[in-house]
Amino acid sequence: MIDCQYCLMMAQYNQWMNQTLYQICDGIPDVERKRDRGAFFGSIHGTLNHLLYGDFAWVGRFKNQPDAIKAIGQDLYADFAQLRQVREQTDREIVAWSVTLAQSWLQQPCEYTSNMDQKTRVIPTWILVVHLFNRQTHHRGQITTLLSQMGYDVGVTDLPWLPSLSA
Repeated sequence: MIDCQYCLMMAQYNQWMNQTLYQICDGIPDVERKRDRGAFFGSIHGTLNHLLYGDFAWVGRFKNQPDAIKAIGQDLYADFAQLRQVREQTDREIVAWSVTLAQSWLQQPCEYTSNMDQKTRVIPTWILVVHLFNRQTHHRGQITTLLSQMGYDVGVTDLPWLPSLSA
């Protein structure tokens, strides 16, 4: 079982790593960011969009505000500057949301309908919150691999280097 402090730490980690990746990606020409590099969502841009899509879907479910976006894999934002702006706002919202969590809420069951297979499931909320943060890390790992293959150094991505922990 996780606790509320875990959620806040992971939300801060998510924000930090997204800032790092977007700063690097900002210096890459649009055509290169959007080039299909064989990743599951094709390009760096496609994977950044998918990360945002998943955050919209999961946080929307957690807040009882399900997102209207249904098709997995669609680019939500073709324009990188707009994608970055929405990403930054979403990260601030995830951090703010994580501060409001209660242990009792994490222990409750969560019922949701999957956008992948349209099946309704009931799973403990804490497991789905772990999934939110785990999927973020997973897809950012795909992006860091693509950036590394392109010759970009992402730097240290390990949790102990989160600025709020190492200050």
